[in-house]
Amino acid sequence: MKLLLLVAAVLAVSSCASISLEDMEFHAWKLKFKKSYDSPSEETHRKQVWLNNRKFVLIHNALADQGLKSFHLGMTYFADMENQEYKKQISQGCLGSFNASLPRRGSTFNRLPKGTKLPKTVDWRKQGYVTKVKHQKECGSCWAFSATGALEGQHFRKTGKLVSLSEQQLVDCSRSFGNHGCNGGLMNPAFQYIRYNGGLDTEDSYHYKAKDGLCHYNPNSVGAICNGYVDVSPDEAALKQAVATIGPISIAVDASHESFQLYQSGVYDEHRCNKKHVTHAMLVVGYGTEGGHDYWLIKNSWGLQWGDKGYIKMTRNKGNQCGIATAASYPLV
Repeated sequence: MKLLLLVAAVLAVSSCASISLEDMEFHAWKLKFKKSYDSPSEETHRKQVWLNNRKFVLIHNALADQGLKSFHLGMTYFADMENQEYKKQISQGCLGSFNASLPRRGSTFNRLPKGTKLPKTVDWRKQGYVTKVKHQKECGSCWAFSATGALEGQHFRKTGKLVSLSEQQLVDCSRSFGNHGCNGGLMNPAFQYIRYNGGLDTEDSYHYKAKDGLCHYNPNSVGAICNGYVDVSPDEAALKQAVATIGPISIAVDASHESFQLYQSGVYDEHRCNKKHVTHAMLVVGYGTEGGHDYWLIKNSWGLQWGDKGYIKMTRNKGNQCGIATAASYPLV
């Protein structure tokens, strides 16, 4: 009996010894993000993609540790995707109809007089304007989360009450205003819909399903109304004024690069970004400076396990990098 136990122990140790650090890390990553695959061949392929991304992350972070990069990367939910797959998933129509050259139809943001002093740092989370980080999941509804975030902030500004609003209602009900549910949309048409509809239901009354559904708006469950929207000029100085004086602002950025796909912390700075071809909508909730790098503080809609607990700091004052100011707007309440 003792011999059998000894043999079993030796076999167990031998088995453990054959498991590499990469194997254990990949297994732990799958558990963290609840990943599973349809076949052993698919898992083998995904693991190889994951290993390639892991190498990219390690090299980038080694440079960041030496001060040569202003941000760190991590093995996010998207770490088993090649960049082309990731780009297809996050932009699956999310902002496909946006064209930077077309005229915008909202009211124009009134610039402040020259010389007006603005705060060096703004964080509207600390003032109660921002709801918890949400997760759009497998649905191209980033535009809806950006729109509700801006409206939640303006509703709080007017009433002093922070109410989480329904993205699902925008997904289900705003098609006649040019949006396409989980296949994409834009924030301004969402604001138009809310205005003409008479309001937007609360999150509690109209739950998020991460898929297209039939509209079941309930006028008795309205959490906020909208009286129009304002377009901010496509430059960072105007955006800073709007963020400092108005509150959280809806924006769109080029989020197509591996560096965004795997972002974890620090001030994101990607010189390859396209300022006109924006692919993903988010919410600016503040700005500041960290380690000598000016940044925009931005709330994403990919859950708490992406980025810095669901947020990203994107570089500021570098020529509208990633199109941060290209499509900025906010609702009137």
